[in-house]
Amino acid sequence: MNRLWVVLLISIYFFVGCENFAPKDRQTLEKKNGNNNVSSQQQKSLEQQQSRGPLGLTQFTPQDFSAAADLQKQNSSLNSFQPFYIFSDKGSRENHYVPSGFMPNGKCILFNDAWTENCYSGKTCIKVTYDVQCSKEDQRWAGIYWLNPANNWGNRKGGFSLTGAQKLTFWAKGDVGGEQIQEFTLGGITGDFPDTDIAVIGPVILKPEWRQYIIDLRGKDLSYISGGFAWTATTTDHINPESCVFYLDEIKFE
Repeated sequence: MNRLWVVLLISIYFFVGCENFAPKDRQTLEKKNGNNNVSSQQQKSLEQQQSRGPLGLTQFTPQDFSAAADLQKQNSSLNSFQPFYIFSDKGSRENHYVPSGFMPNGKCILFNDAWTENCYSGKTCIKVTYDVQCSKEDQRWAGIYWLNPANNWGNRKGGFSLTGAQKLTFWAKGDVGGEQIQEFTLGGITGDFPDTDIAVIGPVILKPEWRQYIIDLRGKDLSYISGGFAWTATTTDHINPESCVFYLDEIKFE
């Protein structure tokens, strides 16, 4: 009887022990038996392990690094242009153009770039008074170009390369609202050293509150620009018939 129990216990132990082989033991046994078949899940796990380095980190190919470098270079070129000011504050070192191109003769314009009341930003902004009555007796239009260097109408070299700028932005408001600016312009200077392009918005009817305006520069050739910014206004029985006073601030390329 005791011998029978011993045989029975050995059989139970052998049966349970075979079913509880550790995976490592099972794989070792299969390998010894020449059985290399593994499940799809095990195969996937094995492939993932083979794609990792000795520390368990994913291994990248040279092509992966090249693609990442190209993407970084592209993003860098898109974001490399820093704000380039035409006017930030009176006397600021950030100002790169001079409001010196008074058109057609400067008789009917009062210009103050040291105005301090209710500016949009900083200590000073620009106040422009277009004397309509004066203009009616003259040529009925007026304007100012911000030039580099001062008074440069293309007769000498100057200007800047603004390649990479996507837009020119500025803030403006009218004294009472309803003032009409015929054009806001950048570029367009001709002569021996002409600007490489021109961009214009207008007419613009100003509000009595500060508003930002944008001139789109995408696709423009900005490799040489000596006429950084300009405005022109006219007077008729319906456009600025009595007065035109307006303000400008934070004029910059971005």
